[in-house]
Amino acid sequence: MDIQKKLKPIDAAAQFAAKYFPDCQGALLAGSVVRGEATDTSDLDIVIFDDKISASYRQSTIELDWAIEVFVHNLISYKEFFEADVKRARPSLPRMVSEGLILKDCGVVEEIKNEANAVLRQGPEKWPQEVIQLKRYFMTDALYDFIGSTNRAEELMIANTLSDLIHEFVLRSNGCWVGSSKWVIRELNKFDPAFTSQFIHAFEGFYRQGDKSAVISLVDQVLEPFGGRLFEGFTLGAN
Repeated sequence: MDIQKKLKPIDAAAQFAAKYFPDCQGALLAGSVVRGEATDTSDLDIVIFDDKISASYRQSTIELDWAIEVFVHNLISYKEFFEADVKRARPSLPRMVSEGLILKDCGVVEEIKNEANAVLRQGPEKWPQEVIQLKRYFMTDALYDFIGSTNRAEELMIANTLSDLIHEFVLRSNGCWVGSSKWVIRELNKFDPAFTSQFIHAFEGFYRQGDKSAVISLVDQVLEPFGGRLFEGFTLGAN
């Protein structure tokens, strides 16, 4: 259905929350519809806080002509998700809570929003030097596979691996959050739009014309401040 013909997101979300979670202490609408990035296939991300829920859960459904993903937490369980998101450096729940529009608040949401905002300001855990070395090695290893491969199908998969490794290395080594899927580009853009354009151009050149040179140069550019490619002398698990 055309997004323009649906019930407005805020109205649909409010009706959904009132119908299925009438006694909850808080409810938020988050996601692309809140950020002004909705498309015809966008869903509604609804976060519920209900102290009667014994364990967190996530559920997908279709209601009021909207695809809806509901994330249900009690007043303690969300903290564990905040902590887990920090460890994996992908702040999915803190971001939803921070940006979410309040549908209902019985005196708990503002405090939880403050906690989410604190998590986002603090950023992910800093990479120790040994992790940086490990990631340098993985990226170097994938780069050598990429340079040496003459099998187009394999090259495509190696390029995908390299794009993930580059994105992760650049962001984590600079104390930034990482993302997956569309959030790879969104997180890179937050860090450095110029680098993001270079990143896209390099991989477009390979995917469209099979030109590896810009990808190779990009990897070397990313690794250079940390000592460049790492292979000889790298050890893992040796006594």
